[in-house]
Amino acid sequence: MTTRPQQLGRRRFLQASMATVGALTLAPGLARAASPNGKLRTAHIGVGGMGHADLNSIRSHAMVEVAALCDVDSGRLTAAANENPGAKTFVDYREMIDQLGDTIDAVVISTPDHTHAPAAMTAMLAGKPVYCQKPLTHEVFESRQLRKVAEAKGLVTQMGVQIHSTAPYRRAVKMIQSGVIGKVSEVHAWSNKDWGFDGAELPASTAAPESLDWNRWLGVAAERPYVPGVYHPASWRKLIDFGTGTLGDMGVHIFDTPYTALELTAPNWAKTTCRPPTGVGHPSKNIVEYEFPSTKYTTKTMSWKWYDGGFAPPAELKEKLPADVNLPGQGSLFVGENGMLLLPHVAEPQLIGDFGDYKQPEVEHGDHYHQWVDACMGKGEASMPFSLAGPLTEALLLGVVANRFPGTTLEWDAEALQVTNLEEANALIKRDYRSDFAVKNLS
Repeated sequence: MTTRPQQLGRRRFLQASMATVGALTLAPGLARAASPNGKLRTAHIGVGGMGHADLNSIRSHAMVEVAALCDVDSGRLTAAANENPGAKTFVDYREMIDQLGDTIDAVVISTPDHTHAPAAMTAMLAGKPVYCQKPLTHEVFESRQLRKVAEAKGLVTQMGVQIHSTAPYRRAVKMIQSGVIGKVSEVHAWSNKDWGFDGAELPASTAAPESLDWNRWLGVAAERPYVPGVYHPASWRKLIDFGTGTLGDMGVHIFDTPYTALELTAPNWAKTTCRPPTGVGHPSKNIVEYEFPSTKYTTKTMSWKWYDGGFAPPAELKEKLPADVNLPGQGSLFVGENGMLLLPHVAEPQLIGDFGDYKQPEVEHGDHYHQWVDACMGKGEASMPFSLAGPLTEALLLGVVANRFPGTTLEWDAEALQVTNLEEANALIKRDYRSDFAVKNLS
């Protein structure tokens, strides 16, 4: 299999962390469908909300057969089963993977963030290719472990940043790497979404509805009572034990293109400006600053600044831009030696400056879901495998850790997965799993 250019830029960064997986057995690089009709038999963990969208997008591929469905919400599970009458249904993904064995070929994970890693690891340890929604994991350590196991086993993997494969984002990567704006010294990225909760206490708890298996929903997280309208089905994104806030939700989409285009590795440090930590929810607005080591596409030092909630779009950027340029609610801005490139979220890149008769490159639009299915069938490669998604998520999640220590610069040793100047922060790099939900390589 040909090594991708982005992987070459990360080679030295990744080598040291691979040393601990020598005990893992190498497996074939591609998973091929084994069903009688030659189709890829998929199992889906989480089938409501985004999980339902993922399910529909995966099964739209002509060579997919939906074989199994899993959800802790019986209402969502029943609805998905009615749409996929041939699929077997489960409440516990561990039981599904264990019982179905070789009658499933690949696994799709669309759960809340805190269940991404344990579900993905369980599937990969069973030799299954994985499509996992973004962000790849809830913790930095989990991202490192998923990448190592996926590479050691040679499994086809894909993180669910669907826009990564679309024409506007692929075009922006080509433009930056062509050198049209010169070497990049700054990246600014932002989202005006607010996946935060600034209160110090949650509302009163009640018994969980009969339709929800609350213990399995909690999974690896510490036990606690159910609170209606707070955890399930969506507000978990705001809470530190389950979601990763706006930075994790939208940051992974908007970080992706600059991170990929500039072939970045791990940041030197991260620092957050936000309200003091409450121990309950993520801040409703953050400014997160990073410094990255230089690459062939950047100046000697490369600074990155993220803004979300009420801090976005960033007012400070207006001074850098012509009066007729309006900042979108979500997007990124590359500042280069010869000009700037603005990439609105889900829109075409825009050059800012005098670029003469420069013609933007032509690229093909890709289907992120079908690309993964094809790769599982031995046709082509996934464009966001865990070898790329892991380091991207690690960098992003360091900023999520930093918002628990506002105003403090967290110096980062990526090889050791340690903050070198604040021991207290290292407790947030890896979580303790509940014993009933322990997973090899993660617990």
